[in-house]
Amino acid sequence: MSTSKRIDQICIGVLIFVLILTTLFINAEKLGVQAVSAPVGYASRLFDTATVHTIDIVMDDWDTFIENCTDETYETCAVVIDGEAYKNVAIRAKGNTSLSSVESYGNNRYSFKIEFDHYDNSNSYYGLDKLCLNNIIQDNTYMKDYLAYQMMSAAGADAPLCSYAYITVNGEDWGLYLAVEAVEDSFLQRNYGSDYGKLYKPDSSNLGGGRGNGRHFEMPEDLDADNNADSANNDANSDSPNNNIDKETTDSSNLNGKPPENSRNGMRGNMNGNMRDNMGGGMHDNMNGGMRGSEDVLLKYSDDEPDSYSNIFDNAKTDISDSDKARLISSLKQLNEGKSLEEVVDIDEVLHYFVVHNFVLNFDSYTGSMIHNYYLYEKDGRLSMIPWDYNLSFSGFTSGDDASTLINYPIDTPVSGGSVEDRPMLAWIFNNEEYTNLYHQYFKEFISEYFDSGYFTEMADSVSEMISPYVEKDPTKFCSYEEFELAVTNLKKFCLLRAESVSAQLDGTIASTSDGQAADSSSFIDAGDLKVSSMGSMGMGKGGAHDRGPADFQNFQKDGLSPEGFGSDSFGPPVLDPDGSDRPDFPTDPVEN
Repeated sequence: MSTSKRIDQICIGVLIFVLILTTLFINAEKLGVQAVSAPVGYASRLFDTATVHTIDIVMDDWDTFIENCTDETYETCAVVIDGEAYKNVAIRAKGNTSLSSVESYGNNRYSFKIEFDHYDNSNSYYGLDKLCLNNIIQDNTYMKDYLAYQMMSAAGADAPLCSYAYITVNGEDWGLYLAVEAVEDSFLQRNYGSDYGKLYKPDSSNLGGGRGNGRHFEMPEDLDADNNADSANNDANSDSPNNNIDKETTDSSNLNGKPPENSRNGMRGNMNGNMRDNMGGGMHDNMNGGMRGSEDVLLKYSDDEPDSYSNIFDNAKTDISDSDKARLISSLKQLNEGKSLEEVVDIDEVLHYFVVHNFVLNFDSYTGSMIHNYYLYEKDGRLSMIPWDYNLSFSGFTSGDDASTLINYPIDTPVSGGSVEDRPMLAWIFNNEEYTNLYHQYFKEFISEYFDSGYFTEMADSVSEMISPYVEKDPTKFCSYEEFELAVTNLKKFCLLRAESVSAQLDGTIASTSDGQAADSSSFIDAGDLKVSSMGSMGMGKGGAHDRGPADFQNFQKDGLSPEGFGSDSFGPPVLDPDGSDRPDFPTDPVEN
């Protein structure tokens, strides 16, 4: 009898314990317990950065697919990743103006998006649903996107995984690409667990090209054709190994100043020595939603109507309901009011994001005049930013060769073509001394751990050495091998000088705001003979208009144009004759580089 009572008591105790655990599990997040990211197999396979991977695309009619790439339609193919075959996979070209840029360049080297689950939701590559293969256009270094994502992860920001992959098509060499984890379901599960929040890719429908992102964009009538404001590479992003393919099918070798009165004067007026003050100024504020986008893309609160935020909600990457829309609008309102920000902003996540973002000077982004190329993540009303598309970072979007200005670009006024106050997701950092100090603290930690420690130099040398043989044999590359070597040298120099300047800005030796730098630039870090445009730019990957001679540059200045206006990426690539005859060294056949 006593034994029976004891068993009953034990059972009751176990039941109570299970109920307590269940209650804690259900309410864990409310109690401050953070969701654990989910481990996935693909992270340690394709995204192992210690090697260059191989991807063979197997397709019956590749030539027809390439001819129709600008349509961005999906076609069926098979892929062999590091020797493992996957059939019934979907592939399409991807990109924004990169599509037209590739076409204008006379090349077939498009970026691609591979969807393992397009035809069958159960298909994946070790848990990866979608994979982006970036063609590394406008980046002679081959390393800008790669470095930016690695820096983001090292600093503590959520960033897509990436690695290098040498692509072959039906066994024939195609080129060295950057394989990037698409920011979609697999990314969300890996970073936030199965109960992840909502994802958006805010973008104005007025911006050029790209699947679902204003591909029928037309320039406003008040802009000259030669100042075409076009964005580059705004990628519209939208488990089981070894799906067998017949052996004969798979046998292969395995990227603040005040605006002037009108768009033309925006390029020509008010040269005050501050590069940022002229960058797209007039166009930025006078295109009525063209290049600037709209208030919702800036993450500004206007009213409580969902239709006022169409550039966010129409670009949702997860299913959303009316309540999801209302919750996001409420968060934007509180963000813009600057009240109890910890309730609506993932403070640490966003600070780490902007530390790296502001270091690498990516103005084809939220901090530039185009206001795009970022993901907005929301969970329970809290917002954060996810990085995307950094092939024009390290000043590739500005491409002005005033290297000293770029190296010393102020970290506390890091906006081009607008003002900090015009970017609510950034402005809160500088509107509160506590948050500004925390931003500076994270910046110090990043510089110390990534650069002062010697890690960056060792890593950059290792990566460039690893990919060099593949760049050299790349049959479709956008630059010569010699240009790649020069670009890598300048990229490493740029980063080390930039780190030196940021450290000086943090300790007060150099002013950290545009006003402070305009008053005194005597302590600037000297950029020496660094040529920024050699690293690649929107000018079709070879430095753009910087391929013109010094005399052209001097004449340009005589016309009252700012240095960055000379081939400025803020206004798109230079207009070329079909054969590239306005630039003698424009390659008519890039494969011959």
